Amino acid sequence: MNSLRYTTVLNCPATLRPILAARLYATQTGLGTTSGAPRPRRKTVTPFNDDGRVAWGELSAGEKVARTTQQTFNFSFILLGAVLTGGVAYVMYTEVFSLDSKTVHFNKAVNQIKKDSRCTDLLGDSKKITAYGEPTWNKWARARPIASTTRKDQYGREHLIMHFNVEGPLNNGVVNLHKIKPLAESGSGGEFVYKYLTLDVKGHQRIYLENADATLDSPAKSKTKLFGISWR
Repeated sequence: MNSLRYTTVLNCPATLRPILAARLYATQTGLGTTSGAPRPRRKTVTPFNDDGRVAWGELSAGEKVARTTQQTFNFSFILLGAVLTGGVAYVMYTEVFSLDSKTVHFNKAVNQIKKDSRCTDLLGDSKKITAYGEPTWNKWARARPIASTTRKDQYGREHLIMHFNVEGPLNNGVVNLHKIKPLAESGSGGEFVYKYLTLDVKGHQRIYLENADATLDSPAKSKTKLFGISWR
């Protein structure tokens, strides 16, 4: 058979002999071979190298445990991130953006001081008055936490007590603030109202910007009890 093919090649024109010889060689080398090549051996799947490319049905029992462990860890990590994000959002809302946040009450008090002529007479130009928390040795570090507390009294009313510092071209001072949130049934709408707002400047008399005890109909006025009855 081989001699016949060799004779056929010799009888062909010289220009076609290389092509026929190559085809003959390819046919002979291809005999007895199989079309299915052995699949390359893959790496063992672990929780650290699993990229999800290997189908679940091709995993061994140990590899399935590894994938489950990895997915459980990833889910827990995502859940933890969601909880932390929610916590930060809650703190930001209650401390900054809420109408009852301490930042809102602080800004309102500062604006009220800047608009009061008695305060500007002692502190100086309202545009140059700054307010900050606890004093610090670093004159540039004015962004200090504002000292404040919240509590409820025996009547269920919420109290907000705050103090901070103000500084102007002429003097420095300390501001004390006390607000009370009356009960909803009191008819005050459940919003904080001033019990007092004061400014103390060393060497000068205290300035009352708000004083509920001096206002007869203020819902924040101090209550006294006589014979078991609350009197304002």
